[in-house]
Amino acid sequence: MKLDTMNKEEPFKVRAYGYGELAQLYFPNVSKKSASAQLRRWIKLSKTVMPLLLNLGYKSGNRLFTPAHVKVIVDEFGEP
Repeated sequence: MKLDTMNKEEPFKVRAYGYGELAQLYFPNVSKKSASAQLRRWIKLSKTVMPLLLNLGYKSGNRLFTPAHVKVIVDEFGEP
């Protein structure tokens, strides 16, 4: 492996993520609980994200985002 590629971060991939896992990608410098609370706030404050998530089968309290859910979030908030 080349030295210049050893320290590069992996590019973000749209896949299934746990709620806390995705939240910590957006908020890496806080606890998982705080990151999850902040992501929840972002989602609730967005006029577009929650309706789209609900249309894709998301239910409040879900602990897993499907790839389709993650795409909606990334389309709204950008890549973490």
